[in-house]
Amino acid sequence: MRTRVKICGLTRATDVEAAVTAGVDAVGFVLYPPSPRAVTLEQAAALCAVLPPFVTAVGLFVDAAPAAVEAALNQVPLDLLQFHGDEEPDQCSGFGRRWIKALRMRPGIDLNAERQRYAGADGLLLDTFQPGQAGGTGQRFDWARVPAELAPDIVLAGGLNASNVAQAIGSVRPYGVDVSGGVEVAKGIKDAKLIFAFMQGVRDGDKRR
Repeated sequence: MRTRVKICGLTRATDVEAAVTAGVDAVGFVLYPPSPRAVTLEQAAALCAVLPPFVTAVGLFVDAAPAAVEAALNQVPLDLLQFHGDEEPDQCSGFGRRWIKALRMRPGIDLNAERQRYAGADGLLLDTFQPGQAGGTGQRFDWARVPAELAPDIVLAGGLNASNVAQAIGSVRPYGVDVSGGVEVAKGIKDAKLIFAFMQGVRDGDKRR
């Protein structure tokens, strides 16, 4: 199986175009104003307009009010919602879109129980736990903590880059991987060379699956 790839935190049309050219499956737009990678609804709509068919547009929310999610959906053609805060399952469903739930790998988390809890999600995105940060830490967690039986439902994130993504894929065998800081020269500013190098790392990792 080919590992799917999402690049998150895109803020510029040139970076979206580079990601598409490199062959990503999905692009993520951070709709969480405190984030240094946040975009406005107007910016997100303009970036979605750059996307060709078959590339998924993902909107990332952190403990957003339902009205804020609805406002985003009314203005931005999002295909998938990513909830990256402390949302309960019923706060993620009901928007008429497929969704995934991001979980920070805090000590003692029971991923099997969380998968049952968020049974309505298309999958779980696993990110590094760092107190006070919703994500984007640039740090990896211990991949051995991911149960093998959950791998088909997992999008692996947290500190991935071109130098370690092949190892990550060979170790976890996730459905997909998610990268943001690992392909940046500054927060929200991606680099085409780093994107292409990351994609090569994914292809190398797929040979280890």
